Amino acid sequence: MLNSLSGNTMKQYDSTLRLWWEYCRTLDIDPYQASVPFILKFLSERFDAGASYGTLNAARSALSLLIGPKVGCDDRLKRFFKGVFRLKPPKPKYNVTWDPGLVLDYLALQYPNESIDIELLTKKLVTILALTTGHRVQTLSHIKLQNIKINSSGVQIKIPDLIKTSNKNILQPILHLKIYTCKLEICPVNTLKSYIRRTEQFRHNTEQLLLTIKKPYRAASSQTLSRWIKSTLSKAGIDMSIFTAHSTRHAATSAANRAGLSMDLIRKTAGWSKNSETFARFYNRPLSEDPLLFRSTVCNTSHVN
Repeated sequence: MLNSLSGNTMKQYDSTLRLWWEYCRTLDIDPYQASVPFILKFLSERFDAGASYGTLNAARSALSLLIGPKVGCDDRLKRFFKGVFRLKPPKPKYNVTWDPGLVLDYLALQYPNESIDIELLTKKLVTILALTTGHRVQTLSHIKLQNIKINSSGVQIKIPDLIKTSNKNILQPILHLKIYTCKLEICPVNTLKSYIRRTEQFRHNTEQLLLTIKKPYRAASSQTLSRWIKSTLSKAGIDMSIFTAHSTRHAATSAANRAGLSMDLIRKTAGWSKNSETFARFYNRPLSEDPLLFRSTVCNTSHVN
């Protein structure tokens, strides 16, 4: 039953369950048998302490693990969450996004790939992969050499490992990279090939594509990839006091939408289901109003098909 939850979900639930345990201990009630009024009081205290709608919703999910489905289907709890929504409606993380052209212009200066140091090449590859696939860093961290197929037109990368969007009714993602002979400086295939050649000497038996940049070389975690992307975006002029590494997903998919790519193709490429409204609700954002961030065209490497 615990294995039905991902590690990140368990971390998300941990703080709620600790608070719930202390709350029940103080009131001398059974944490597994608490009635709805006690649950409402607990959630109300969390709301008064500043918890957002999303935080309270996660708390409701955590409590349902202990108490059962009544936490989600009771009419009183439903009414409570409608009230929370009206008082403190959830907001998208970003109202605007940044122009991928800024970052790609900066990365084009990091060339030839055989001449720059391995740290720059690693960060360049990770950022280009994030922009040209539209996927999360978690997905990129699961890329393995044996799942990379290079052909005359580009690269196909299968991701068989479980990721955030994995579901028994959803196919695992396949990433497609296109060769851009006219833009070798930022060509994802050219950059990938260079990286594989240059890391071969210290790769040993590591299956993961992306390695740490210092000895002992080992598979890089998704947190490490996020730090690399943040560093690259910052050097390219993106305001990292506003944006995070995950904003590459917003920037890439929004750029593809502005360029006229179909919604179905955007969803398919970035790993959303056919009928998902996630892109429209949370990811499709206009460019920042800062005039320095506008570009007349979007780099073709964002147009993955």
